[in-house]
Amino acid sequence: MKNIIDKYLRYLTIERNASPHTITSYQNDLEQFYSFCRAHFEADHPAVDRIERLTIRLWLGELSGRGLANSSIARKVATVRSFFKYCFKRGIVERNPAHLLITPKKDQPLPKTVSADDIRRMMELAEAKTPRSAQNRAILELFYGAGIRLSELVHLNEEDIDVEFNQIKVLGKGAKQRIIPMGDRATEAVAHHLENKHQLYGNKTDEDARKAIFLAAGGQRMYGRAVQRMVKDFLQRASEVTQKSPHVLRHSFATHLLDNGADIRIIKELLGHADLSATQVYTHTSVERLKSVYELAHPRAKT
Repeated sequence: MKNIIDKYLRYLTIERNASPHTITSYQNDLEQFYSFCRAHFEADHPAVDRIERLTIRLWLGELSGRGLANSSIARKVATVRSFFKYCFKRGIVERNPAHLLITPKKDQPLPKTVSADDIRRMMELAEAKTPRSAQNRAILELFYGAGIRLSELVHLNEEDIDVEFNQIKVLGKGAKQRIIPMGDRATEAVAHHLENKHQLYGNKTDEDARKAIFLAAGGQRMYGRAVQRMVKDFLQRASEVTQKSPHVLRHSFATHLLDNGADIRIIKELLGHADLSATQVYTHTSVERLKSVYELAHPRAKT
């Protein structure tokens, strides 16, 4: 079974052009399932054709018993479905045991957002006094001004920025490319950073880093954890929002657009969502905000 999992992951990488994040998630899920099968069948190398639907359901039941969120279990169901679909199409198994698996209903918590006042305070804290602080300001302006994902930001190259036309080209999920407009402030911040970027070069600066827009402390291309730490630091100082991550700024980008009258279908394109249902969660956020304002302001809102 292990070698078939390895072949499947190579198939995702080469033939499906899946992102590194997707590969890592699928690999972790399948390694967990493989460990369960080893214990369940009491075998070091369980055969993939021994696995039945009941085997998978027992694994999912164990995950649920450990308190795993429905959204995480639903992703693992999708992983196992995709794996056995691959096995069935290639004749590795005669029947697909994951074909009729029921996906648990996903938890749908409302996205956390930062108020416009908190955004303003955060940008004031990120004053571009040095090359490093200029880069921090550019990153924050891009997250809030263009709504891009963390993975999209760290893969940006200088050629992806068009300062003249205030737009940015990103490679999103599923290797889908999209062009997003930037506001004047984001454009100015990025342009200012690029003028001083060479001062961030270090002993780890290679050809790839010279192409990249953002650089980590050693001069290499920026990586996700460094960005997360920086964003968390600024949000802790500027806002009381409970979740402090780059995705909060992306949520805020979408919610503030919707609150100010933007068409949800346009927001969908800006965010790079494949389906409108993924974008509609922001309408719930806006409704909840309206309810809270109503309850505070209307004299007959509560008994």
